[in-house]
Amino acid sequence: MTTAITYTSFDGNKRIASGSLQANALAVKQALAARSHGAVLTFNDQTGETVEIDVCGTDADILSRLRGLTPSAPAILSEEPNAEPVPESRGRPKLGVVSREITLLPRHWEWLESQPGGASVTLRKLVEKARKAGAETDRQRHMQERTYRFMSAVAGNLPAFEEASRALFASEAERFYQHTESWPSDIRDYIRQLAFGIKKTA
Repeated sequence: MTTAITYTSFDGNKRIASGSLQANALAVKQALAARSHGAVLTFNDQTGETVEIDVCGTDADILSRLRGLTPSAPAILSEEPNAEPVPESRGRPKLGVVSREITLLPRHWEWLESQPGGASVTLRKLVEKARKAGAETDRQRHMQERTYRFMSAVAGNLPAFEEASRALFASEAERFYQHTESWPSDIRDYIRQLAFGIKKTA
């Protein structure tokens, strides 16, 4: 199941929209029309990166440009529009196996080929085991990186930014909370959501 991509927009230090790209686009347009005094920025909740939205024209124009750019599949714009469909062949179902070259020492190949199932099966098992073992570390690193991207964009001039950054990458949640406590509430709450996946409850 594909996870829907969501976005959050800020008018200066105020959060003005969260959710679909379409909802954020209309909120950004409204903020700009109100002659906002701060920077109006939209962020990808999954990556912490800024997103450029064309808000020229009417609401219908904006939504029309975003049509097909679904929340769960923004990469649709990079697909080959005239690509010929590949016919499905009969027989065993495809498992998505991709053949690529790897380089190992002779003793590595000897050991792999001596394992039940041969080299390919053994390599797949080893990779899966490593993926599972490092899943939590990878998740934590991803959350730290997306948080720092957002922090760098909006909080670089806020007090204790450097201290909060160090606490973030040291995975010291309590110190991170302390250093960000005085920040504007919308910025602070969103940063904590990115860093630890905790949303503020009403």
